[in-house]
Amino acid sequence: MQYHLAYGKTGLTIDLPDHLPITVVQPRHLPGLTDQAGAVREALDRPLSMPPLRELVKATDRVGIVFSDITRPTPNHLLLPALREALGHVPDDQIILFNATGTHRANTEDELREMLGNALVDRHLIVQNDAEDADAHQVVGATASGNEVVILRDYLECDVRILTGFIEPHFFAGFSGGGKAVMPGLAGLDTIMRNHNARHIDHPQARWGVTRGNPIWEEAYEAAAMTSPTFLLNVTLNRDKEITGVFAGDLLEAHAQGCAFVREQAMAPVDAPFDIVIGTNSGYPLDLNLYQSVKGMSAAAQVVKPGGSIIIAAECWDGIPDHGEYGRLLREAESLESLLAAIRSPGYANRDMWQAHVQALICGQADVYVHTRHLTPEQITRALLKPCISIEDTMLRLLAQYGEGATVCLLPEGPQTVPYIV
Repeated sequence: MQYHLAYGKTGLTIDLPDHLPITVVQPRHLPGLTDQAGAVREALDRPLSMPPLRELVKATDRVGIVFSDITRPTPNHLLLPALREALGHVPDDQIILFNATGTHRANTEDELREMLGNALVDRHLIVQNDAEDADAHQVVGATASGNEVVILRDYLECDVRILTGFIEPHFFAGFSGGGKAVMPGLAGLDTIMRNHNARHIDHPQARWGVTRGNPIWEEAYEAAAMTSPTFLLNVTLNRDKEITGVFAGDLLEAHAQGCAFVREQAMAPVDAPFDIVIGTNSGYPLDLNLYQSVKGMSAAAQVVKPGGSIIIAAECWDGIPDHGEYGRLLREAESLESLLAAIRSPGYANRDMWQAHVQALICGQADVYVHTRHLTPEQITRALLKPCISIEDTMLRLLAQYGEGATVCLLPEGPQTVPYIV
């Protein structure tokens, strides 16, 4: 029987034995809103717990609009034009667009034009966060846990600060969107590393779908609140990347309503764990590299048996990637155990350690096979993972390994659906 997986821009079809009972877990499909752009405009006119956006902003204000980078499928091409329309009384040179890259690389001009459209790129100054540029950041305070919060200075100097993004379950921050636009989006590297430290990653509440009690989410919100955001505009998406809901207004209230909506639509209960879980990283742009694809591995890990196997299909057109420290941390580790021991050692701090940490935890639970067109078997092996040239052939080997009665789960949309054991 054939199954279609979210993979790159075109998808991937796999053919599995007809007799094989497979539990398919995918989002409850909601159609996109009939008039998506209109729904965004209406939300800006009727936000939660505050006046319409146009009434909050004076013509003389310096306005900063924060948007997601290329690693997120946020429909920036719809959100930012609607914001610009609502701010029609503000001159172009008083509106700055901030690319919330966190620790990711800067986006190319072609990527920015694809994400935003030519008109916005040509009309407005775009500032991309460089987490390693200490001179570009400024201390705004310290969190309850003692994390010194350092945020992009140009954003802080704005009179009006608007955060945008989309909400989905997140593998250690609970949900995306909300305050994550500021931290890690516009934060300095040390602030991000302290938030993503081993103690937080190991915390039992640092997981999919949890906000309150999750030290990573709570600190991200605390850091964002220090910068006094004026307005939040977040959306939810279906598997076709169409807008299904718009949540605008107060940072905490709008994000909470969006999270409740997503929890109902994108988290799915299953009765028992499986021997084999086949997953993806939700296709383009989310599966651009192996680093991002750890999220897909984590979604699959929620329902795999100890000693089971995960097969993850991710295009990885951006490689491991070459930038950042994630690939080096994996290549230089002698074993999963030594990697975890190093990350957990007192005072250890290294860029991208959190992604390597989560991957090591998953690989300690199950074998993880990676199917991709853009990484060699050697690259995958050096990343402490197992290469999968053919999903069908790997499945046949695993079925023989686990024997008659082996159970299989398929997550064709990856972390767009997060399964959990009831």
